[in-house]
Amino acid sequence: MSDKLRVKEPATLLKFLNAQLSSWSRKKIKLRLQTGCVLVNDQPVTQHDHPLVNGDNIEVLAAPKNISKGNVNLEIVYNDGEIIIINKPAGLLSVATATESKRHALALLRNQLSSPGHNVKLWPLHRLDRDTSGVLMFATSREMREAVMDNWPQANKIYLAVVEGTPKPANGTIDQPLRLDEREYKMHVGEHPQAKHAVSHYQTKQTVNQRSLVEVALETGRQHQIRAHLAWLGTSVVGDPRYGKKGPRMGLHALKLNVTHPKTGKRIEAMAPAPHDLLALLK
Repeated sequence: MSDKLRVKEPATLLKFLNAQLSSWSRKKIKLRLQTGCVLVNDQPVTQHDHPLVNGDNIEVLAAPKNISKGNVNLEIVYNDGEIIIINKPAGLLSVATATESKRHALALLRNQLSSPGHNVKLWPLHRLDRDTSGVLMFATSREMREAVMDNWPQANKIYLAVVEGTPKPANGTIDQPLRLDEREYKMHVGEHPQAKHAVSHYQTKQTVNQRSLVEVALETGRQHQIRAHLAWLGTSVVGDPRYGKKGPRMGLHALKLNVTHPKTGKRIEAMAPAPHDLLALLK
């Protein structure tokens, strides 16, 4: 279900939504906007002051629910035949591991796209932790994977995190190196000869019941970077057993991915609205 609206006079997006959805609370509207659930002319928009003109079509999506059991029909948010981006549900591995070789996003997507006599081949461009949902990218050839990876440092990666407490300061940059302890399989934060440079930029979007919704932009892409950095800040990700406390769902979602297509030179922007069970962590 979604709410579809049409703009009849110029306005900014948040003011328009507040006026049109008068039965909704302002907090609910703002949360849908912040988490990628609002489309303007079929394109996701998160900016409150986005200008609207007469004739614009607005759609407010219901927060999607994750599927972690049974058969999964993966949601494809971008596909040009060479690059495919999905909205991975929480609870699903990105690729095979030593203990799980059949049920993971790579295998499920390959089966979903293949047909009798035509087996699709896929190469992962990055990974998300099992309990992290959101945008996940694949290439349909080794050559395309290598071409995208050549410019991967220029990719823009935006995440949403639900954390315990409120970050202080509310907005800022965490510039702390990370070092993997392979025995504990955990990142340690701070200076060390083996530590690698890591930078995360964050903005606090909302605080409800001693938990906060935080948007994180990655300047680097180290393993467990967001989880380790936010825990170092004193606001661990909700439901993170490694850096905080175990819970029914880890509060981390890959909201947006922006990359340059190696062949066309155009920017590809894919967005996956925050799922229902992630937003429920704020209640």
